[in-house]
Amino acid sequence: MDNETLEVIHNREANRFEMAIEDQQAVVNYRMIGADTYNLVYAGVPPEFEGRGYGGRLVKGALEQIKAEGKRFIPTCPFIAVYVRRHPEYADFIAR
Repeated sequence: MDNETLEVIHNREANRFEMAIEDQQAVVNYRMIGADTYNLVYAGVPPEFEGRGYGGRLVKGALEQIKAEGKRFIPTCPFIAVYVRRHPEYADFIAR
C-alpha cells in the first residue's frame, strides 16, 4: 500500500486524527487547550506497519489540517516532537 495516497481524517468527536491502513487505524490523539491549540499527546501506527513511513504520513496530515485551520499545536508526543524537529516548516505553528 502506498502511504502517499492514504487520507488523514479529523475525527473531532473522538479528539483525534485517523488514517486507515488496510483494516486498521493509525491515530494522533489530542486535547484542546482553549479554542486554538491542539496538545498532540499520542501518535500511533499498528505494530505491523511500523517503520514503513505511515507515522510520518499520519503526522504530516494532522499538522497540515491544524495549519489550514490557522491554529497552533504542542508536540507532547515524542514521535511528533522529533517529526517537527526534522520538518522545520511546522515550527511557526508550535504554541509558545
